[in-house]
Amino acid sequence: MGSQLWWRLAMDGDWQADLEEWLAPYLEGLGNKTRRRMCPAYIAGLIGPGDRKSIQPMAARSDAVSYDRLHHFIGAGLWDSAPLEKTLWSQANELVGGDKAWLIIDDTALPKKGKASVGVAPQYATALGKNANCQTLVSMTLASGEVPVMLSLRLFLPESWTSDTARMARAGVPEPLQSYRTKPEIAIEQIDRAIAAGVRFGCVLADAGYGLSAPFRQALSARDLCWAVGIPRHQKVYPADVQLIFPVANRGRPRVRHVPDAKSRAAHAMLEDEKWRKVSWRRGTKGRLVARFAAMRVRIADGAPQRIGSAGAQHMPGEEAWLVGEHRSNGERKYYLSNLPADTPIRDLAGAIKARWICEQAHQQLKEELGLDHFEGRSWTGLHRHALMTMMAYAFLQTRRLAQAGRKKSPRPATSAQSAGSSTSHP
Repeated sequence: MGSQLWWRLAMDGDWQADLEEWLAPYLEGLGNKTRRRMCPAYIAGLIGPGDRKSIQPMAARSDAVSYDRLHHFIGAGLWDSAPLEKTLWSQANELVGGDKAWLIIDDTALPKKGKASVGVAPQYATALGKNANCQTLVSMTLASGEVPVMLSLRLFLPESWTSDTARMARAGVPEPLQSYRTKPEIAIEQIDRAIAAGVRFGCVLADAGYGLSAPFRQALSARDLCWAVGIPRHQKVYPADVQLIFPVANRGRPRVRHVPDAKSRAAHAMLEDEKWRKVSWRRGTKGRLVARFAAMRVRIADGAPQRIGSAGAQHMPGEEAWLVGEHRSNGERKYYLSNLPADTPIRDLAGAIKARWICEQAHQQLKEELGLDHFEGRSWTGLHRHALMTMMAYAFLQTRRLAQAGRKKSPRPATSAQSAGSSTSHP
């Protein structure tokens, strides 16, 4: 959905009255009468006109609230965000949740100057394609078809922060969250929260930044979740029919551990001689989207490490999965793993893999339209409250979008890959 459409939906009719009504269940969780005034004012400031969505310009554009009150509400007010998050997740689940929904894990960077803002450090920024001074938020998006709703944005703290307790204390990082956690660990924690909250989805999607993590993939499988994730080209895999055997010892003691009867190979090498064919996974604005794909069943080389003859320490065969390769029209090659069922057609594998794009669109809209990256405070609490307000504003706009279309679900038919995940959805 383009910027002009977002603007038209936001400003069509008496949207502010609709916002007040839509926010009613959120306001119940705030209790205090002043806070119940500040929340709609803040979200209206995010949605309304104006290029800058930080507190000062939003307050300057409003006659109803002052800068001091808005600033106190976001940065220092004593209120719990959990009831608001619970309401957001419930509404998102009703709007787009179900057995055919995707739960998409990704991260997004917020460029920042200086060193005082919580979590800011030189780190890789996906949107910029390079290292930059920024904050990184791990995101979780629930999506059906082409309708995403952002559920969670959680700050990743680099080791330069977690190794400095005084710095974290100044930024108000809660004590239980001051230890270092990887992005995949943060993502699994958020997925567990979604499951506990009853969010319904069929398959978890993630890019190679998460898919390269064996503990992340294994944690998803341990929770009986279907998943499709990107991987680096050098990820090792075994043939699906690999067997564990006792090698014959030419001398010395007999072998006491099984070893694979085939060597592991890099993903790109394993697929090199496979049949590649054109696959279309959906229709875009300029026609069918097409790329060349190859897929084969493999065993992932992410089992326990073991010394295997002259090859040295190698990972033993782990879970059986799909290895998928994609040749794009620009010559770029990408590789993926998925534990979708063995009878999943390649078109549905491609559809699952490519469905992740919608979260990138959501990140862009949250920044360009709703000021996710405009927050100027430095504290942990302020940043996460601002992020929550932008997600609530986004959910409101998606609700209006679907209401204007006269429906609550995306009309696009689900692929059988989505349906395959129905056994792992959560009622």
